[in-house]
Order: sequence, then structure tokens, then C-alpha cells
Amino acid sequence: MRILFIIAALLLPSACFAVPDAEPPRRAAQGEAALDGTALGGETGRGGAATAGRAAGTPVDWRIERPRGVEGFADRVSVLPGQSFRLYVSTRAPRFVARAMRVGSPTTQVWVSGPVEAVSQPAARLTGGMVSASHWKPSLTVETTGWPEGAYLIRLETSRGHRYVPITVRSASTAGKVVILNAVTTWQAYNQWGGRSLYSGPGGFSGRSPRVSFDRPYDRSGARLFLDFERDAIELAERSGAPLAYLTDLDLVPGALDGATALFSLGHDEYWSPTMRSVVTRARDRGTNLAFLGANAVYWRIAVKGRVVECDKAVRCRLWRSVKPESELVGQQYDCFPAEAAYVVTRADHWIFEGTEGRRFPGLAGVETDKVSPGSPANVRILAESPVNCGGRRTVAHSTYYAADSGAGVFASGTMRWICGMRGSACGHGVTDAAAAFTRRATMNLLRRFSAGPAESVR
Repeated sequence: MRILFIIAALLLPSACFAVPDAEPPRRAAQGEAALDGTALGGETGRGGAATAGRAAGTPVDWRIERPRGVEGFADRVSVLPGQSFRLYVSTRAPRFVARAMRVGSPTTQVWVSGPVEAVSQPAARLTGGMVSASHWKPSLTVETTGWPEGAYLIRLETSRGHRYVPITVRSASTAGKVVILNAVTTWQAYNQWGGRSLYSGPGGFSGRSPRVSFDRPYDRSGARLFLDFERDAIELAERSGAPLAYLTDLDLVPGALDGATALFSLGHDEYWSPTMRSVVTRARDRGTNLAFLGANAVYWRIAVKGRVVECDKAVRCRLWRSVKPESELVGQQYDCFPAEAAYVVTRADHWIFEGTEGRRFPGLAGVETDKVSPGSPANVRILAESPVNCGGRRTVAHSTYYAADSGAGVFASGTMRWICGMRGSACGHGVTDAAAAFTRRATMNLLRRFSAGPAESVR
């Protein structure tokens, strides 16, 4: 049943973030590149390294104007500072401009290309049920020298419209830092570009892909799940004063979290490989705090082979709970979709809720929720318990906290709207501005305490 609901959701506008379909074209501002071929800080070219325009670190309006008319992807999910990546871009416009923006508070521009000669790339290829654009020709190479670590949106701009390409400039070391995790495997699982995702294809669920490739653009705006489930938390973290590091799911390899004070998994982090889980579990057992600011985390047990995520849900891809319940790590596990309920605090005296106001927040529990299960740690504490009507089934949603033997603290919000709630009434679903103040303060409490080391005394 949950899969049918998700397929329907893929066909509807985003529940958390709306990008306007069209706005009047704007004139190129000082320091930007005009789209008529006049370079205002860069050279026109194709296939080479593009040059920089406006000075790095300049605040910029990151929002998209028209999510159409151009699409593209990067040949790397993440790079270290100073490494390069290639962009593959397709548009019927004569040229495009690429603008790199580091997401933060504020979001800043660190680089802009000059106008680049464009081409309309070939249609997607289908091989073994997997959609790919790996046969596209590269459009330009981007150097990241001088780019700070962080989550980036590359905005592709043409006279026909705009779209994003997300990329992470990852941290070479996470020691002494709070790690912000971009959930790229989940982004790709839901990516419907080319007509197929892990959820649906021609004919619905039966036409889904058994594997999905990073060698293709993301659908819709190009950064839908990042904007829905991650951006607001990153902006808050950047204001917290905590030392931050950035990784993607694919960067969770042995040693990646050595010395990290905390790992923050954001709003929708559903697809985990055995390597990802073992690395995070090992870090927890060595004192790294964990925060899961969403629901339905660590749900599917996937395989990652190069730039391909494999999850044939009918044959090889198993749920983690059938092997090792995700609640052993998270503290709780997925229970309900679709969920629409008020979030109810039951342990207002817990340090995570220090300084918050209100105990009941309409609409904040949804659209997927978790609860404590038999696999949860014996010492797990329920901080919030929200009555939920799950399609006629009565259940509850939990926020939980437990202390690992290492002294690490592990928090799980148990609601996929925790980060959406940071936008208050702009989140929709009856969420109020009081929820924004609540989720932001609680998350700030987590960031500050978790950044100081193991949140609980070592046992």
C-alpha cells in the first residue's frame, strides 16, 4: 500500500517546497553573465574549464525562476575542495550559464561561468531497465579551487529556463566536527528522470527500474528532495556556530567519520548500503552522536556499484528490518504513510526541548512517521508521542532519544516534517509558525550539545 501512495505522490507537486513554474525573465545583474552571448565576467566556451565571475562569497538569490528549458548532471556526486567535476548539460537554447551557490545563511555565490555554447543532448538510454544519460557529451569542466566545503547548487541558466545540479564539496576530515549528510541515494531512488525510478515506470510499479544511475539529471527542479528535506536544516546548522563537515551517503566509507562529534541525517534518508550502516554504527560506538531529523531512515538495504544504486524490490533488495532492524541504530523505525497528525511533546523537561514553547503542533507529524519497535534499544526514551490515524489504522508517532554505551546520544524525530516544519506555515499541512520556532530551537540544542562530544557520560 505504501508503494502505491508513493507512486501517486511522485506525480503530484512537492508537498513541502513549491518552485514557481514561470516568472518573467530578469535582466543580468552586475557581475552576472548575460544569456545573449555577452560575457560579464567569463568567457564563452564549450568543453573547457569555465572562468569565474562575481567574487566568491557574495550573497545571492538562489531561487529558481523557471524549472524548465535546460537539464544537466555532474559526473561526481561529491568532490574534495580543489578537485574538478564535469557538467553534462542539455538545452535547445544557444548557450547557458552555470552559477555555483553554496547553501548556507546566507546562500552565497562562489563561481559563475561565462556563456557556454550549448547542445541538445540525445534522448535517455534504457539498458536492463535502467535509464542513463552516460552517453551525453561533457559541456564544461568546473574547478573548485577556493570553494569552501558545503552543499552546493549549480544553477543552469538559459533564455528558456533554469534548473539545478546539486553537488557536495565534501570534507577531507570530519574530526571534531558535526557532519551534515546529503542523502543522495534516496534522491536517486525517487528520481523519475527518463520515466523510471525505483518506484515507477511505464505502467506504474511493474515498470520500475531495478537499479538507478547517477549519470542522469534529477527530475523537476533538479534538486527537489534536497530543497524539500535538507536545505532548511543546513541553513540552521550554518548559523549554529558548530564546526561543520559535509559528506554524502556515498562518502560513508571506513574512516570517513573518524573523530566526528556528530552525524546529522536529514529529512529523508531511506536507502542505506551495508557499508553505510557499518560505518555509522562504528562511529556511534566510538562516541559520535547521531541525529535523524526525519522518518523512514535506513529502510531499504541497497547495493552501490560505482554510480549505480541497485534495489530490485521484488527480488534482491531487502528491508533492513528483515536482516537487522533499523531501530537498533535509529532508536525507532518506519511505521506509517500517509500520516497527518499533531506532534505532541511528552517529555518537555528533556534538554533537547530546553527553551521551546508549546507542547502540541498541528500537522507536524507526517507524512511518514516512525515509532519504537521491539528492536529499539532497551534504554530508549520517548520524548514525543503523537496519536496518528494511518489510513484508518490507529497508531502513534514517536520522537526518541537513547544513550549508546560509548556515551553517544542518538535522537530521532520520527516525523518526515521536522525540517519542513522549520518553515512554519509555509510548510503547509496545517503546520504553524510555532512549529518553526520549536523545531529550530530543538535542532539548535542538538547541534550545540552534540558538537561538544559524546552527549552522555561514558558507561
